[in-house]
Amino acid sequence: MEAAGRLLCRVSLLLLWLQPGLERTRVVQAAPPGFIESSCPSRIFWVKLDKRFLQGKFFSLELVDPSGGTVLLDEKLAARCGYVLSVDVWGNPIFRASVLGCHVANKADELFSLTINVKVSSSPDMRQAATYTYPMYCTYSPWAPREIVCEENYMEVSVKSDVPAISDDDTAIWMSALPEVQKVEYQVWQLIFLSPSGRKKIMVSDAANLGYSFNNTLARVFLRAPYSSNESKLAVVNGVNMNSVSSTSMYKQRWLLLLIDTTVSCPIDGTRFTDTAITWTVPSIIPTLVPQEPTFVSKNISVGVDGQRIMHPEQNYILEHNKTHIQMTVPIGAAGGRLKSTVANGVHGVIYSINLFLEHTWTDVDWHMTKYTVIKPITTPFMPRIPTVINNTLPEKRIFDVAFGSFLPDVSLVTITIGNVPLSPTEAEHHGYKVYEITFPNGTKGFNLEVPFDDPTVLKEYVNRNETKYTLRVNYTLHVGPEMKPYNHPAEVECVVADIELPEAVGYCDKENLYLAVPISALYQYWNLYIGNELLNQQTVLSNRYLLTTNSTHLVLQVPLFTMGIIYEEVSFQRLKTRFDLALRKANTLETIKTFSVSCNFNSSAFIVCYPNGTVTVSAPMKTIPSIDMGKTKLKDSTCKPKDFNEEQAFFQFHVSTCGTLLKFEGDHIIYENEISYEKKILPAWGPPRITRDPDYRLTVLCYYPTKERLMHTAMVSNLPTNGSPPFGYGTMMVRSNVAGHRRTRQVLNIIARVSKDESFMELYEPNLTIVKPSLEPIFFEVELKDEEPNVELHLNNCWMTGSSDFKSTSQWNITVDGCGNENNKSVTEFYPVSASRRVKHPAHFKRLAVRMLIPLLGQVHLHCTVTVCSPPKVSSGNIWTCGGRCDPTRKRIDQHSEPYSGLHGYVLAGPVWIVDPEPTEEKNI
Repeated sequence: MEAAGRLLCRVSLLLLWLQPGLERTRVVQAAPPGFIESSCPSRIFWVKLDKRFLQGKFFSLELVDPSGGTVLLDEKLAARCGYVLSVDVWGNPIFRASVLGCHVANKADELFSLTINVKVSSSPDMRQAATYTYPMYCTYSPWAPREIVCEENYMEVSVKSDVPAISDDDTAIWMSALPEVQKVEYQVWQLIFLSPSGRKKIMVSDAANLGYSFNNTLARVFLRAPYSSNESKLAVVNGVNMNSVSSTSMYKQRWLLLLIDTTVSCPIDGTRFTDTAITWTVPSIIPTLVPQEPTFVSKNISVGVDGQRIMHPEQNYILEHNKTHIQMTVPIGAAGGRLKSTVANGVHGVIYSINLFLEHTWTDVDWHMTKYTVIKPITTPFMPRIPTVINNTLPEKRIFDVAFGSFLPDVSLVTITIGNVPLSPTEAEHHGYKVYEITFPNGTKGFNLEVPFDDPTVLKEYVNRNETKYTLRVNYTLHVGPEMKPYNHPAEVECVVADIELPEAVGYCDKENLYLAVPISALYQYWNLYIGNELLNQQTVLSNRYLLTTNSTHLVLQVPLFTMGIIYEEVSFQRLKTRFDLALRKANTLETIKTFSVSCNFNSSAFIVCYPNGTVTVSAPMKTIPSIDMGKTKLKDSTCKPKDFNEEQAFFQFHVSTCGTLLKFEGDHIIYENEISYEKKILPAWGPPRITRDPDYRLTVLCYYPTKERLMHTAMVSNLPTNGSPPFGYGTMMVRSNVAGHRRTRQVLNIIARVSKDESFMELYEPNLTIVKPSLEPIFFEVELKDEEPNVELHLNNCWMTGSSDFKSTSQWNITVDGCGNENNKSVTEFYPVSASRRVKHPAHFKRLAVRMLIPLLGQVHLHCTVTVCSPPKVSSGNIWTCGGRCDPTRKRIDQHSEPYSGLHGYVLAGPVWIVDPEPTEEKNI
């Protein structure tokens, strides 16, 4: 009786036996086989409905009350009465109910029964629904003193309460009063909540309106609470957010006051995700449930999936626990869960779902034993899984072999678009393609596609030297996941095959020509033929005096010995070795793939070779009567003698900038002209000539270089390199008399450029002297037109300096541009006026300028200039043009038909001048 005399008892409650009502007789319609399955794990009714039976249909659930009648299950009722309506990872509807639920019949806290009605209809308004009644029974024993269940939508705590100890003498009296207590007990139960806003005391009936459910059985009291209520509070326990409701259930009689701790606390998160695993964490000790933590002793931890306890979790999962937390790691794709394909924002990926539960049993000083159960459905965020396209093509088979994957089994191939034509797998087979599914050992799958190289949809491109790049463009359309979401994936695969045979040319020669025979098979499909930078076509053949013939297999090009395109590898008095190159270039990129060459030796007594660098080689026959001494022949500059000779032939070699060579422009050519002549022996040596035995013989030598515009452009713009190697020129030789020669040379400019010692231009350096100038001092140049015609004027167009005598040298900087002094970061140009003097007969024939270097520049420099010589206009006509640069003070508008010098162009070279450090220098003969 001592225990009964205590006014306050933490866990002490007189529980009343409630007799279950008798069920009303019902007509039960049996459910189809396999449609409804149920089990009873951990005191929970667990029902699964087969989604296949519900395909395209609607359903609802009713709870059959033990006292009669039915109640339609909705969201509000579910949370308050201990029900959950959800779906499992495979999409099957799931219904779970606590054995302490509102409509569960309870017999002695050991046998529980619940009947549900499943209504199925083809209409959303549930008309003409078929009703399937399904009764369930569950046994559960023994109960722990305190049991807590953390469900998806509610928290439930049930506490075992013993009747206070009384003597045997009083037992009959207490038991006789039991029926009366049973009638009034529910009406006087009160709940006290400790919330963040303070203490709140409410009646049980009012608690139901707030979403709570409080009731008692024969030996237990339980409280069911929603996760979000005014009385709940959030706290972080060992990194996990917990939702707690602190409450005390109170029963008061005149002679007794009973208080029961019905506090409940459940985790609301605790999940972390990586690309490979899920980690679920639950605190080991929850302070609101274990006030005296030193007395806490963990007894058992078990886990399960879909309500089924796992006996050996370590086989598929990792279960860890210590004093602070219990942690379960689930690999993505582990057994018991489901990987599902889906599409998010056009990206293919997967999500993984698994329904876990944890059961933790512990003891402490306040409670003999607590069983703590958490049911946790977990679904990962969307995880992108970009499918890959693997090119398994073997070039020798000439068939694209493309694998696409990998995918889960819930992905299907709908169409393949090839060449903008969508085809189903069956249609693709009819087009000559092979489409089939491949299965991988891990249960995933892929799709394989085979397309021949020769299919019209395959793109073909000539690449490299002898290869074809085959390109297959395909677009896959898939249905992804149970929802069959569309997903498109474009792909492009390539294969390069060496399947092109390069042509091989055959070369040969006769006495006057070189020949190249080239196979024409696939020639113009992939390549074109070029001579230097010129495309071999009819225009090139005609302009260069070639002969082009074709037959069914070959193209034959005949090239005369002395014409454009001939390369002279060796030129001597004894022989002439020549070569002709024909380049095979890609039609689309102009890349040179191969060069066909023919090289031959010729014996020729008369030839002229005009080299790209301006060197001229002449083998000149001079058959005269009487014969002359070939050793006494010379060029315009009498110091230029033959390099070799015999009785009938002279061999000269000189540069176009020496030996008195003259320059002019004619059409699309630059023409350099010199003359081989014989110095006649006249008797007597003084006075008027009387007797000569030697003939009057002159041989004009002309070298033609093509593309004046390109060469001039190269000369004046230093930062633009030439394309390809400079061309050989071609030359002619003409025998003429003195009179004819004089008339012809009227159209050829004789211009010289020299270096003056100072700004007075009184003393000029001789050609045989080395000119040395200190760095940063001005260099004085004079350009002179050698002509006796007084009514012509010399104009400088463009002048530039280089380190070479080659006017095509790329290392150059401008001195004048269009007659203007060009100031740049290297030099400054200044013009000087020219007055008549003893040496200057016609000032208009001269131009003088000084070039001052702005930066120290050591080494040799040359001055190059292009010039124009103009004569006074005739009577004005409508066709006039400007002579002279835009900055030339003597610039004039000249009739384009003026004679004889209207607009003649020329080129002149001065130097070299050696630039040295400022120190005394001497002039030395060389």
